[in-house]
Amino acid sequence: MTAQSQRIGVLCLQGSFAEHITKLRGLGATVTEVRLPAHLDNIDALVIPGGESTTFLKLIDAFSMREPLHHAIAGGLPVLATCAGVVILATRISSHRMSPLALVDIAVSRNAFGRQVESFEEDLTIEGIPGPSFRGVFIRAPIIQSCGAATRVLARIHDGTIVACQQGRILATSFHPEFVPDLRVHEYFLRMADGAKGSARYQVK
Repeated sequence: MTAQSQRIGVLCLQGSFAEHITKLRGLGATVTEVRLPAHLDNIDALVIPGGESTTFLKLIDAFSMREPLHHAIAGGLPVLATCAGVVILATRISSHRMSPLALVDIAVSRNAFGRQVESFEEDLTIEGIPGPSFRGVFIRAPIIQSCGAATRVLARIHDGTIVACQQGRILATSFHPEFVPDLRVHEYFLRMADGAKGSARYQVK
């Protein structure tokens, strides 16, 4: 499967979905804007963008997306989750009453890097992405505090804090790869989706 034949859904309820769409279309993928359960039909992979995680989860419930999302992702749909998307998929969230989808065996702390004014950038070495360092953009980003046995750490910042991990077909990054010109995280995601060999095509019940 080539990028040109891949159909990638982007969850467009809130957050930086437009930037992801631009990146994916630039790589040749066909993009479906996902706003309703039926939009999950016949996609090869899904992006859950950054945004405000509490609002995001409220909108997921308001649009009856929780069960269809859980069913599709648990069934093997490849996912790229960035920033708030990591919180949405986490199993455990510290110091906050939220009900995430609990699909990735990680513990996270929301907005742990600080407020908007404390946003920062750092060069990262990401496992599986060759070449020079990747510029990570952190905006009110969550910290990945710990990963379960099935979750592989892909990147850390200078102090050892985990900022990217992968569990099966789910790629999670605390940073925003959609905000830099570098396409390599999205290319990695498309290769991961390609490796699913078209098995993740769903009809939402």
